[in-house]
Amino acid sequence: MLRNHRSLLASAALAVGAGAVANRVNMLAFLRRILWATAAGGAAVAVNEAAGKPVPFLRWSFLRLALGMRRLQREWQVGDGREQALADHVLATARAGDVDDAIHAVDEFCHTRKFMINIGDEKGEILDAAVRRARPRLVLELGTYCGYSALRIARAMPSARVCSVEFSSANAAVARSIWRHAGVADRVSVIVGTLGDGGATLGTLRDEHGLGPGTLDLLFLDHDKKAYLPDLETIEAACWLRPGSVVVADNVGFPGVPGYRETMRTVDGGRWRTTEHRTHAEYQLLLPDLVLVSEYVG
Repeated sequence: MLRNHRSLLASAALAVGAGAVANRVNMLAFLRRILWATAAGGAAVAVNEAAGKPVPFLRWSFLRLALGMRRLQREWQVGDGREQALADHVLATARAGDVDDAIHAVDEFCHTRKFMINIGDEKGEILDAAVRRARPRLVLELGTYCGYSALRIARAMPSARVCSVEFSSANAAVARSIWRHAGVADRVSVIVGTLGDGGATLGTLRDEHGLGPGTLDLLFLDHDKKAYLPDLETIEAACWLRPGSVVVADNVGFPGVPGYRETMRTVDGGRWRTTEHRTHAEYQLLLPDLVLVSEYVG
């Protein structure tokens, strides 16, 4: 009996010792992972800072946006007044009638003051190139937000007319004030609504803004991600596109629109030809993103 107890005690001691060694090994592995993650994060921060792009995750304005995500998805405003603050900044710092200065003022605000969800300067260059390639006379934008992408489209193609659809009337008011100050309000307009509102917005675009069969040269998608594919299908069904029309879709990688991406891949080489541009989410170099530029073949 004593030998059995001693044997049990010895086995228990060995188990405890082995557990302690295993825990130490696990702890060392965990610490190594923490050190690697810290080093990688520090390197990413350094790259962003060297490029003049502060890491958004370390800014309160980004955290505030994340905390207000439910309201953002419902009302398309963060809820802390940053959209109106952007308009005030542009009006106070950009030269009146200077679209370049207005764009610069928006980028400066987003880099240094408040993180915003417009397309941003890096992806904006992809949009610029698509506009110059399409040479549009009529552009439809879905998702105005504060009017930044419409400024870029108006600058890239001064002869184009831009119709922008925005869900939030408050955002529409912000965009209008920025466009007036930048001197592009005569060729950029906003319609408050959605393409899925039972036909009201489609009717306004058709009856008041000249959208009709074969008239749409460029479509920019930067609104509710769930609506990308249905809205594109609605526009196709209305025959507004023509062979050579271009569709630019933002945020296909982050936060991601997998259904849209898969569909455009499936039909690539048929009625669409698509190029995927690997880039980064707005105003930083940590999060990867995709912008899809698709040409309608018909």
